[in-house]
Amino acid sequence: MSMEVKGMEAPNYVLYVASYGDDAGAAAEDFEAIKALDETAVVAAVVMDRDAEGQVTVKEHGGGMVGGGALVGGAGGFVVGLFAPPLLMATVVGAGIGAGVGKIVKRHAEKEIGVEAEDWLPAGSSAIVAVVDDLYLDRVDNAVTKAVKKTHKAIDKGDYDAVVKALSEGADDIAKAVDS
Repeated sequence: MSMEVKGMEAPNYVLYVASYGDDAGAAAEDFEAIKALDETAVVAAVVMDRDAEGQVTVKEHGGGMVGGGALVGGAGGFVVGLFAPPLLMATVVGAGIGAGVGKIVKRHAEKEIGVEAEDWLPAGSSAIVAVVDDLYLDRVDNAVTKAVKKTHKAIDKGDYDAVVKALSEGADDIAKAVDS
């Protein structure tokens, strides 16, 4: 799969995380501001909530196409897979698709892809997690005005490709598990 377009280099992607404490309304408002940006700025984004017991739900998702042809329905799994693969594993393990997700979790453990979920999505909080073309990072950051803290981390091309491949192996099941 080549991401080059007529001599242009493939985009460099960044994992962008904004944390909201217990203000899910603020996360939803900032998410709407992100969705209003140029559609090429954000590859995929989700609003995630974690309740007091630690259960994670993906409330909203949006973005363009994920490389390799996975439709927006798989955006939730894609973003969670790059943000905190162990959360993805906890979400979908009951769906019988642990092998592909297990590869992502193993890669996460070896290479520390993503960020520490406990720091950015502790129990009783919300977060926006997005995969952003780094050319638009400033615009996305400026659109997020209500977060209590923000961070971003370059996504290694190999990590991106590994998550896309693992999710494509069980895309429908992962999308259903993340959306439920």
